[in-house]
Amino acid sequence: MHAQSTGFAEANGIKLYYEIYGSGAPLVLIHGGGSSGAFDFSEVIPRLAGQYTLITVDLQNHGRSDHRYEPATFVQDARDIIAVMDRLEIGKASFFGFSNGASTVMQLGHLFPQRCEKIIAASGLSKREGMIDGFFEGMQQATLDHMPAYLQENFLKCTPDPVRLQNMFFRDSQRMLHFSDWPDEVLQSINVPALFISGDQDVIKPEHTTAMSRLVPDSRLLILPAGHGSYMMPDEQGRVDDTLIDCCVEFITRFLQT
Repeated sequence: MHAQSTGFAEANGIKLYYEIYGSGAPLVLIHGGGSSGAFDFSEVIPRLAGQYTLITVDLQNHGRSDHRYEPATFVQDARDIIAVMDRLEIGKASFFGFSNGASTVMQLGHLFPQRCEKIIAASGLSKREGMIDGFFEGMQQATLDHMPAYLQENFLKCTPDPVRLQNMFFRDSQRMLHFSDWPDEVLQSINVPALFISGDQDVIKPEHTTAMSRLVPDSRLLILPAGHGSYMMPDEQGRVDDTLIDCCVEFITRFLQT
């Protein structure tokens, strides 16, 4: 599906690339680590564009957006998203984030509740214990060669610059290696309706997703029979489970409309 408009928005000293699809109430889509907006939401966009104005944003160091050569944080990403909203003159929106994007969405709910209608956090993280066993030990040994080829190819298609690809991988891997647990008060402070999603075979433990949802006063929980994101995008082998994705999008639509 082709975007009806694209552009770059100034965001705290850099330019972030965005795409806009559909019509209706605004829903901002925030991708995961190593990816880009249109890539992660390629299956979601055609399913929701008939009901919502969808805005994908490539975060710092990702996709077609500018780079920073300093540690990346979820708080900075949240501030950058708000800056893009300001440039697009969107006062309030709902937010749907996947993986690292879900952690960014939780920070949006914490720091900018007045800009949030509802938030959807899919396969996000708030504490290190929420990752599958061995994840952080594996990250200590990770190099660019360990990054999935399809993510490298997507990056180079958007920005054909191997140096920037290495910077993106370094900033993302360092963010995860040095991730510190959030105090429970971060989630307890979220006073907008929230939907937490993960797969039962996700890299995020489903019990962590459950625990996060219990901390947010007005939240719902959806655990699907899926791996990391295969409930909303192709799996690591490129296979698309249309039935599963349709089911997930149906729950998301129901959440946004009630």
